[in-house]
Amino acid sequence: MTKPKVLISDALSPAAVQIFKDRGVEVDFQPNLGKDKDKLAEIIGNYDGLAIRSATKATAKILEKATRLKVIGRAGIGVDNVEIPAATAKGIIVMNTPFGNSITTAEHAVTLMLALAREIPQADASTQAGKWEKNRFMGVEITGKVLGVVGCGNIGSIVADRALGLRMKVIAFDPFLSPERAKDIGVEKVELDDLLKRADFITLHTPLTEKTKNIIDAAAIAKMKKGVRLINCARGGLVDEQAVVDALNSKHIAGAAFDVFVEEPATSNVLFGHPNVICTPHLGASTTEAQENVALQVAEQMSDYLLTGAISNAVNFPSITAEEAPKLKPFIALAEKLGSFAGQLTESGILKVEITYEGHVAEMKIKAITSAVLSGLLRPMLGEVNVVSAPIVAKERGMVVDEIVRAAQSDYESLITVTVATERQERSVSGTVYHDGKPRLVDVKGIRVDAEFGKSMIYVTNEDKPGFIGKFASLLGDAKINIATFHLGRVAPGSDAIALVEVDGAVPPDLLAKVQALPQVKQAKALTF
Repeated sequence: MTKPKVLISDALSPAAVQIFKDRGVEVDFQPNLGKDKDKLAEIIGNYDGLAIRSATKATAKILEKATRLKVIGRAGIGVDNVEIPAATAKGIIVMNTPFGNSITTAEHAVTLMLALAREIPQADASTQAGKWEKNRFMGVEITGKVLGVVGCGNIGSIVADRALGLRMKVIAFDPFLSPERAKDIGVEKVELDDLLKRADFITLHTPLTEKTKNIIDAAAIAKMKKGVRLINCARGGLVDEQAVVDALNSKHIAGAAFDVFVEEPATSNVLFGHPNVICTPHLGASTTEAQENVALQVAEQMSDYLLTGAISNAVNFPSITAEEAPKLKPFIALAEKLGSFAGQLTESGILKVEITYEGHVAEMKIKAITSAVLSGLLRPMLGEVNVVSAPIVAKERGMVVDEIVRAAQSDYESLITVTVATERQERSVSGTVYHDGKPRLVDVKGIRVDAEFGKSMIYVTNEDKPGFIGKFASLLGDAKINIATFHLGRVAPGSDAIALVEVDGAVPPDLLAKVQALPQVKQAKALTF
């Protein structure tokens, strides 16, 4: 049997090269090749695997030449240098290593927090300038202080653990952190406003999504206690940088430490030059150990896939075989949309997810479908979640995930029902796949509907009273929003009802506010799929 052959086109650790060889994979180590796209395109057709960092750009043009390529492994979390749709269309698995640099990033956040507390960089510069300004740098102790962690996933929980070891009180805001998980890691789960009011130090460890963009803005800063110190080692864009500068100038914020910025490379920034700001050039993952870890991890993952077919940390496909894929594909699409539907309506911590499979779908590999449900459910808040990483992320947050399999008990050959229990309520949504292969939404909170998932939709729960539909439609017309489909459902005349409307284009926030203001409306949400 011919050995699989892997090309390493970026600088990876020699230990990773050795792992490939020890596992029986032929390896071609050309660490500078990634910079020469023409040469890469010329030889890529000779390899089964491509191991990269960030220098290599796996574009659609290069992938066209990759006639043998089965897997691309990215040593690190970011895969923006890989054209994933093009890879998926060719059946190329794209893997990353999302957890290889967690400790390094967490340690950098703790380091910046300590540097802020004692003004280390400023004191160093002063002393080396020969000034000996001992009375100028009056820092603060961290013992007994309150650390607010925004986002308590893999990295945030490590920061919390280190802070507890430093005898700090840790409070955390994370909608996906269950009370049980919070108790296990020794933190107090709080709402964001409570965290802002109580924390002496605030550190961010959440992905950048539409919900988290500028989560720390002028309004949030106004709620913070005077003298707070802010650390961001997560993503640029989580913080309104100008608002931080304004608060530093007014002394509302005592100090800020940033490793990430809205625009990178950050050769200039409003934060630069402020005496109470510490800046580093996105060093969160930059340690020898972290770079070694991700290199070894990607070598192991790629070897497993090429030799046994096992898939780990794939960003573009679940763990299913080629024989199962055609049958599973429409149900995976349905599952992800059902999860996304529920996730976009969920605003509090998720305690439990129950997924019920009825009929023919219950006989399939439901683990892959469950992963798709969780991926859709978590992505609206967490952003970088895929069908492979979603179960791990859910477990980290203490979410209970139950799968129920049973014979058909409905009018459908196959039915998937997703029930999400939060700290405030329980919500169920069901769907099926018709013979045309398209996913359909057939039940929301016990109300029957029959709707396809449109790219842009408005979901409304309301009291079933005369005049509502006319007023709702008029608002859309006045806003020049074209209606593609309009689906209605209700429990009984005069009781709870829903409207699910597919529209052309994005839904303006002011229109949504007007819909929400209608007297019959209980909830109005803009959904995207």
